[in-house]
Amino acid sequence: MHPILFKIGPICIYSYGAMLALAFFSGIMLVRRQAMREGIDGERILDLGFVILISAIVGARLLFVILNIKDYLAHPGQIFMLHRGGLIFYGGLFLALVSGIWYLRRKQMKVLKVADLVIPYVALGQAVGRIGCLLNGCCYGFPGNLPWAITFPPNSPAHSHFLDASLHPTQAYHLLANLFIFIVLIKLRRRSRYHGQILLSYLLLYSFFRFLIEFLRGDNPRILFQLTISQLISLAIFPLAATVMVILWKRGKNL
Repeated sequence: MHPILFKIGPICIYSYGAMLALAFFSGIMLVRRQAMREGIDGERILDLGFVILISAIVGARLLFVILNIKDYLAHPGQIFMLHRGGLIFYGGLFLALVSGIWYLRRKQMKVLKVADLVIPYVALGQAVGRIGCLLNGCCYGFPGNLPWAITFPPNSPAHSHFLDASLHPTQAYHLLANLFIFIVLIKLRRRSRYHGQILLSYLLLYSFFRFLIEFLRGDNPRILFQLTISQLISLAIFPLAATVMVILWKRGKNL
């Protein structure tokens, strides 16, 4: 755990924020390069990236705050302390999709074509972001007697919850899952049959892995049927994405 990368005078550079910034800027530059190869305006892709970034952070934080509203009502100033973690990906995904669709429609660009271009790098960005989670000490797992289990220092959220127990490195599980998804999507992009296939494949794979890894997460509360909010959302996304994929596969329809 290394929540602060370094200091410049009184200014702290936090690991979590630094990894999120690295994930975004590297991802958006890769998307821009690929877009220009396919004849898409690179400047519009940059604008889209910033729309998605702001929307994703707001949506992810908003969902986390809603689910922990009692804590934030008692300490409202902590709502803006993003360097401590506290983002739920599905909240960010939803608001980013809504904002991205609005932007692309406004610019008269094909929504699913651009989504297929962007989404593999979202998976790559998530992998990089999970390094920040590991350094920050958030998104930790349950205790597990495994050779690769890790412990966290006394000043960490994980230690306050599980003390000196060795925990599943769920941050690393997420990282590996997202790297796998990225590789699959890049390979699939070369032979996709219709616009939207990459996006739907991402939703299928991510919801599948997220559902499984959540069983090992020690920081997320169980809210219904002993499932976390991310698992419940995954259970909704997986069949919906699979149904749409089958329909579009049969039609071979480009939107």
